Amino acid sequence: MSDPRRILLAGATGLVGRRVMEAAAGHPALRLVALSRREAPMPEGARMEMLVADPAEWDEAVAAIAPDAAICALGTTWRRAGRSEQAFRAVDRDLVVRLAEAAKRAGATGFVLVSSAGADLAARAFYLRVKAEAEAAVTALGFARLDVLRPGLLRGPREADRRVLERLAILASPLTDHLLGGNRRGFRSIDARLVAAGALRAALEKAPGRFVHDNASIRRLARRFEESRPGRK
Repeated sequence: MSDPRRILLAGATGLVGRRVMEAAAGHPALRLVALSRREAPMPEGARMEMLVADPAEWDEAVAAIAPDAAICALGTTWRRAGRSEQAFRAVDRDLVVRLAEAAKRAGATGFVLVSSAGADLAARAFYLRVKAEAEAAVTALGFARLDVLRPGLLRGPREADRRVLERLAILASPLTDHLLGGNRRGFRSIDARLVAAGALRAALEKAPGRFVHDNASIRRLARRFEESRPGRK
């Protein structure tokens, strides 16, 4: 058996990041190392590492981790950013790009970016424009393999950040998902556990290229990841 693939996770305290740690537990093909700005609880039985460092020290931290691939699930909210466009961009674009640059310098050949459905430089929504800016900047770095995950509305518990409008949207998603057809299908809700499993499967892939995944593609990746677990056929 080949050595486990060393995967860096940034954004461990968020919804997708927590699910990534849960999904990675016990998988023999990978060794997960989480990089976080603050302590985060690790799943029971997880065989992984967590490095806590200020973002100003992330370059050195990533170099020490020396990942084969990285998963970026970084992101803030409009409220946490103080409703400041500059503060929001500082995390959802600038910190994402700094992480990707550090991973590239450290020798990572793969990068998985958790973005958003609708990311577009010409989008009317500021959030979607920033996501597209991050995608473009990371693409320009020239990773051998880049996977951009564009999930719709994420379903799952957010322990530290209960956004009222988002929670209402999730509650209504069984109805609204059916109303989102055609070009709007990508905005349908998806369980964060599927996004996490899809991100891990993408991080294990070695075929070169840039791949953009919508909800349907993320589900296929997640299914392949679960099928790769020991004892599964």
